[in-house]
Amino acid sequence: MKSRRGFTLLEMLVATTVMAIAVVGLLSALSTSMRNAGRLTNHDRAALVARRRLEELLVAARLPKMQVMEGPLAPVTDAGLEGMWRARVTPFEMNPNVQAGAPVVNRVELEIAWREGSQEKSFRVDGYKSEILRQEDMPR
Repeated sequence: MKSRRGFTLLEMLVATTVMAIAVVGLLSALSTSMRNAGRLTNHDRAALVARRRLEELLVAARLPKMQVMEGPLAPVTDAGLEGMWRARVTPFEMNPNVQAGAPVVNRVELEIAWREGSQEKSFRVDGYKSEILRQEDMPR
């Protein structure tokens, strides 16, 4: 008897079906990963912009207390992100009987906001700054 070598048509169909299912699963996972990476890119950009903006605020000599400071994000300098930033400085730690010349700690709250499609997204970060209390900064 002569032995036959090769695959039957049924074996080829089963192998092709198994490969098709594996390829579809891999492409689906790749598509989901790419979508998530695209979504996280703007969050990473916002984190970088927020960190740089907060550092700028923390090294500023004097910031207005209890007032909202805000401005637009420039796509050229702010990692390609279009939106706005908003910050506010509030007292964080202060003795009840504080006098001018005493050290105080202020909290700097910063929010970066941008649009992603039809949704409004935001990223918040806080920082703390110590300074010497001036007479005009005294609580009333």
